[in-house]
Amino acid sequence: MNYSDQDRYWIRELATRVTEAAHRPEMNAIRKRWKDVNALRKPDRAPVWCKPIGAWDEIIPDSTLRCNHLWLRLIERHFLQILHKVEIGDDTTISPVFDIPAILNVSPTNIWGVDIHHHPSQIKGGAWGFNPPLQTEDDFDKLVIPEWSFDKAASERAIEQAQTLLSNTMPIRLYCGPGYDSATLSNTAAELRGLEQIMIDMLDQPELMHRLMRHMRDARLKLLEFWEQTGLITPNTEEPMLCSDPIGELRHGRASLANCWCAGNSQEFDMASPEMWEEFCLEYQKPIFARFGFSCYGCCENLGRKIPGVLTIPNLRIFVCSAWTTLKVALDLVPEKYCIMWRQKASDVVFPHDEISIREELLDGAKRLQGRPYQIVLRELQTLAGHPDRLHRWTRLAIDAAEQYA
Repeated sequence: MNYSDQDRYWIRELATRVTEAAHRPEMNAIRKRWKDVNALRKPDRAPVWCKPIGAWDEIIPDSTLRCNHLWLRLIERHFLQILHKVEIGDDTTISPVFDIPAILNVSPTNIWGVDIHHHPSQIKGGAWGFNPPLQTEDDFDKLVIPEWSFDKAASERAIEQAQTLLSNTMPIRLYCGPGYDSATLSNTAAELRGLEQIMIDMLDQPELMHRLMRHMRDARLKLLEFWEQTGLITPNTEEPMLCSDPIGELRHGRASLANCWCAGNSQEFDMASPEMWEEFCLEYQKPIFARFGFSCYGCCENLGRKIPGVLTIPNLRIFVCSAWTTLKVALDLVPEKYCIMWRQKASDVVFPHDEISIREELLDGAKRLQGRPYQIVLRELQTLAGHPDRLHRWTRLAIDAAEQYA
């Protein structure tokens, strides 16, 4: 691969820093904190974690990257993000291993047999719109269930390239298996049919909506079968939010989905009634959750009226209480045998000019949650709104609140 010695030395220096960060004494305490709370044991305090997502472009602009080669720039950005999280000081779990995702081939290449498009925004950073391919009932006949295969040769080449680049700075691992949202079906359903249209279909053409969700469920279950057949599944028990004790026993030395977490949400069904959400979404998600060791449910949606349904999810361990799900309702209806992921509202964190409201919100919530297993999580940030140190300050305030009401 054609890249300069200068770029290679810089990447190795960053890899060395990340490895050192992964082996800091504090990392043991961070991992234990997550493991305790997700095992429903009492931690020293609730874990605190933030994910900048869109705000990374403000934190680490492209203009600050040193590498010229595209692949190295991706790795450079990845390492710099990890090191910035160390500066922020939250409970980020840092792996001392460099993961190479298993390279998978899919047929057809557009996955569903139809092409998904979006209407782009005319404003930088603006929202795109759905441009769904399933316009008529006849279009549904074009849908296919994708076939997956493991490209062993390409994966081995990727590992070899990483080993050559990183040398002895970090061990390399082939990573295969479930991502965070393995049971989320409604996002793809909306891209295929349109968000407004699936709302209409539930009322006007319910069997068509069932047909779409059956297709999503069956395709996901087939992907789960493929993952298991590869024998390459990597348990996702090391990440923030889902960091936990090992789940179950390995079979013949190999991990299965029963050793992994499954997360899912139903954001596109936020405005649907609990009854329609259960009929057209949750019932199609349950067979997926049932394949995993532990389940986590929710995202940026109001689950307040849907908690009884959420509690029927197989292997549920984490209930996500977003900023749109009233914390009081969650505390009243979610039993203490579940961990509550208490998510903060990004706009309420980044836009205030002072920290008074942020501190008060964190202290009030931590006091209410005292004695319960819970996490404090801030996600979906798209901007820091001119406050470059806001995540550092929010983290400190959240940790202070968690410690005060530990």
